[in-house]
Amino acid sequence: MTQLFVPPYRTLATLPEFLALHASRTPDYPFLWAKSGGEYHAMTWREVADKVAACAAGLTAKGVVPGDRVMLVSENRPEWLIADFGIMAAGAITVPTYTTNTVADHRHILADSTPKVVIASSAALAARVAEAITRENQPLPLITMAPFESEQHSVAEVSSWEALLSSGVPAPQPPRSRGDVACMIYTSGTGGTPKGVMLTHENLIANCKSCWDHWNNLLPANGSDARFLSFLPLSHSYEHTCGQSFPVTTGAQIFYAEGVDKLTQNMREARPMLMTAVPRLYDMMRVKILTSVAKQPAWRRAQFALALKLGEKRQTDPAGLTPHEARRDRLLDSQVRQEIGARFGGALEGMISGGAPLNPAIGRFFTALGVRILQGYGQTESAPVISANRVPGAKIHTVGPVFSCVAVRIAEDGEILAKGSSVMKGYWNRPEETARAIDADGWLHTGDVGYLDDDGHLVITDRKKDIIVNSGGDNISPQRVEGLLTLAPEIGQAMVMGDRRPHLVALLVPAAAFAAEFAAKNGKPDDIAWLVNDTDFIKAMRAAVTRVNVTLSPVEQIRKFALSAEAFTVDNDMMTPTMKIRRHVIKERYGDRLEALYS
Repeated sequence: MTQLFVPPYRTLATLPEFLALHASRTPDYPFLWAKSGGEYHAMTWREVADKVAACAAGLTAKGVVPGDRVMLVSENRPEWLIADFGIMAAGAITVPTYTTNTVADHRHILADSTPKVVIASSAALAARVAEAITRENQPLPLITMAPFESEQHSVAEVSSWEALLSSGVPAPQPPRSRGDVACMIYTSGTGGTPKGVMLTHENLIANCKSCWDHWNNLLPANGSDARFLSFLPLSHSYEHTCGQSFPVTTGAQIFYAEGVDKLTQNMREARPMLMTAVPRLYDMMRVKILTSVAKQPAWRRAQFALALKLGEKRQTDPAGLTPHEARRDRLLDSQVRQEIGARFGGALEGMISGGAPLNPAIGRFFTALGVRILQGYGQTESAPVISANRVPGAKIHTVGPVFSCVAVRIAEDGEILAKGSSVMKGYWNRPEETARAIDADGWLHTGDVGYLDDDGHLVITDRKKDIIVNSGGDNISPQRVEGLLTLAPEIGQAMVMGDRRPHLVALLVPAAAFAAEFAAKNGKPDDIAWLVNDTDFIKAMRAAVTRVNVTLSPVEQIRKFALSAEAFTVDNDMMTPTMKIRRHVIKERYGDRLEALYS
């Protein structure tokens, strides 16, 4: 029997020390996998450690000293981790930014964080950040992983990634403290201007230890055979900790996905055991599965429906399964669930859901089909996980037991407060906002409302600032109503409002598949911009809303709605990169239309 490897979370001070440990322990074992020539190829722990040392030496040669900031703009790839750990090994602070950032977004982060060097991957990303550098009149060295011509931009110098790795002489780095800032991750901006969250090595290591405490029973004993698939942007704290830092501390392998369009293929190739994802991804996967099943023969559709029915009954009322149902349910594992599991690689032990609330109905759907979803909760300011479900004992309508690195208490107004070793050092250059977020006793005010159930599982009810209080004084959770609306096949996205109003109204984005099907059946143009003004189409959407309203209490029901042909996306700034809607942006753009619904 292989002896269980327990990462030395209490003895190592920084994340690069964990990488060095595994490079010494399993130097020739595969570590980082990326696609090349249509196939996955691995870099070993030794190769990665050598490149990290070279990166740190190169940055030091460029004048980077401990405490300096280095901005990193890249899609998920091995070089992302190498740059991140190289920056930390040099004693500097990684400032990751989203690949979807606009020039204006980059300008804000450049001005706020004042980095010493900028590292970018592709020529397109380098051009955007170079334009921001030029407009900020802040000439900086720009290191690019792809050829880039900079004649039109006022950057101090442009050098290649290869040149950086060969420009310094690797040397032992002075010891670092667990209290040193490792990275500065900017909030996603759901409520306004992004703020730089300073996370120390202590914050990240403490959160990784809690991940281990929660999920080590889902991983192989030696750790090195564990496989993760990195898909969410590494510039977000959720993926940065759970999809990168945690597997590094355990000695696991990381596969990099090519993108959402190839995610299913990549899961089959990588066969991940653990993977992070956001609820929007589950929504899309559910639609794909249902669309595929709808094309199957009647007997296959009946099998699928029975697998769903019995699987959900096993979750909600396991004692209620009759002996015959229990036998049939086990048989459906090979007839239905095994095939569904193959879509996720066939080795998946759990998908960790975070970044936004998971609709319990979506969670029950996948769990009934044998795909284990473990919902968690946190925020950038807590590095990021505060609580998460684990096995056994997962409860899909909750965000699970509190992590060992934090304590949680519920304030008198229902707000969730957290305190512990994973809570941020503070916001960069914002002492007043830090003091508002973390009180004098060290409690982080999350802005989320919830409660702890009898089993110690945390239940989130809503964002404190998002709760709608109607004119009758009723408190309404918009996220709950939006979640039920988007379960309807006709509705792709939804945002509801009604603060200080007698009832709720909604802005709805029709589901593209439904719109195309409606157009074909009714002889209408296959053009959502045309359909949203069509009387028959509006009638069909109203029928969907009426159907959902039956499941809602009177104060939650949608009385009127407006249709938008434009989806909420990252590109139009109406969604964050982790697929949360930006309410303030949507209200700015559609406020007049929504207000008119009350006329």
